[in-house]
Amino acid sequence: MPLRTLAPLFLLATVLAPLATRAQESGDAQRISDRIAALQREADRLAGESRTIVGDLRQREIDRQIKADQLKQAEGALAEAERALHDTTTRLGDLELERINQLPDMKTQLVDIYKRGRSGYVQFLFNARDLREFSRATRAVGALTAINERRIDEHRRTIEAMRQERTTFEEKAKDLQGRTSDARRAKAASDAAVASAAELIRQVDSRRDLTAQYVGELQVAYTRLQQQVTTLATDNPSSEAVAVPLRPFQGALEWPVHGRIVGAFGQPSARIGGTALRNGIEIAAEEDAPVRAIHGGTVGYAGPFTGFGTLVILDHGSNGYSLYGYLGSTALDQGSAVETGAEVGRVGLAPAGPPALYFEMRIDGRSVNPVQWLKPR
Repeated sequence: MPLRTLAPLFLLATVLAPLATRAQESGDAQRISDRIAALQREADRLAGESRTIVGDLRQREIDRQIKADQLKQAEGALAEAERALHDTTTRLGDLELERINQLPDMKTQLVDIYKRGRSGYVQFLFNARDLREFSRATRAVGALTAINERRIDEHRRTIEAMRQERTTFEEKAKDLQGRTSDARRAKAASDAAVASAAELIRQVDSRRDLTAQYVGELQVAYTRLQQQVTTLATDNPSSEAVAVPLRPFQGALEWPVHGRIVGAFGQPSARIGGTALRNGIEIAAEEDAPVRAIHGGTVGYAGPFTGFGTLVILDHGSNGYSLYGYLGSTALDQGSAVETGAEVGRVGLAPAGPPALYFEMRIDGRSVNPVQWLKPR
């Protein structure tokens, strides 16, 4: 091709290269802006949630104090009832002892009455020598009889009353024991509710702190992107590409391919070469369907890999990676930069036969469940 033909093409490429890079940076900046807005909305929601939980926690603390006071009251009443029951039991024991001590006298009197028979006191009356003695004897017999009957009757009534009192106190103590147990259970449940609410507040505050951290990381990346765009505008392409952090996009990443999950994270894998637990997920998809990068990064590996067909590994920085396996083909080379949404390859056949994508994510070098990082669907 003549030089005069190549020259315009060279000039055109020189002009378009910065524009393409600028478009990529602009896309990343917009993606960061959208994510910051989403995180700020989440922070506002968490703030409202925290305020609601704080109010609920205060109500629970008040309820716990009420339950504690009720428990103290129930325990005090139970202790008082137990003391009264002990006093009643002691009095009953003393009275029973008195009754036992009185038995010889009572026995003697009853034997004397038995020996005398129905007319026992009549003989005593007949022994009177005159009317005055007879009258005196009559009064004495009446008094003795009344005293004996009153003693026996009062003794019987006292014992019965004490037994009834003891039964009443036993029932009351049993009822108070039940109420005290209920109060203790209620207080324990209230304590657990307060602890649960406090833990929920701690979790919400932790999530708010994490959200604020993510916003800070994204704002730094956004500022660097803007600086890079400015540098490109001054025709100085020597600046290094800005690495957009992966962590702040947890739960907001696009799926690498359309399809349904046929192999869940952590389940045994039927891959050729073993039955170890699956470190990623398998997504059934159309054969030759495009597979796209979930996040910008650098190609760490691209090529055949036993058990995974053609495999592409993207390095997203900070020890974060995404792996795309079972690919039928890829046009990527190791070390090349890949932007978010760019094609990394085409869906191929899984070892078991049907077309599928094996997708894995590693954060801090450890495998994580990709579903927790991708957008809900």
